[in-house]
Parts: sequence; structure tokens; C-alpha cells
Amino acid sequence: MHTVKVMAGGFALLGVLLLLAPRLSAAGNNPIAFAVRIFLPLWLVLSLVNMAVGINRAGYTLAQESPILLLVFGVPALAAWLIRWRFGKPSA
Repeated sequence: MHTVKVMAGGFALLGVLLLLAPRLSAAGNNPIAFAVRIFLPLWLVLSLVNMAVGINRAGYTLAQESPILLLVFGVPALAAWLIRWRFGKPSA
């Protein structure tokens, strides 16, 4: 259940960044690509922190946490990449 909640947090973070990107001047004419460029490294760091907590606090091993890291990071990252690929065209 924790894994699902963390992945939902990733989707929520992606949604917030997609909403904020058009309002940021650094986004230029492609706010979706900008949001994804911000999301991917940020979500990777947060996913690694989640893995570290699982190892240090919950008592899981690195071998047990590694597949969970792939899910926790990979599913929202894949969704972000698909959104950028489908909708991330520069506006004219």
C-alpha cells in the first residue's frame, strides 16, 4: 500500500509542476517539456530518499528495495515522458 501512495505522490507532483510550468517565465514556449525536465530529477531524488528510508528504517535490504524503486520512479517517470512526447510540442 505504501508503494501505491508514493507513486500517487509522484503523479501529484507531476500534476503540480504541469500546472505551474506555464506560469514560470523560464518555461518559454514549451511548458510541458519544462515541467518534465524539472520533474524527472526531482522525482528521482525523492524516490531514492524513499528507498533509503525503506532500507534504514523499515529494515529492507537493497535487493528488496531495488525493484520497488524501479516501480516508484519508473511508473510516474514513464507517464511524464509520455505526456511530454504526446503534448510537449512547442507552441507557435
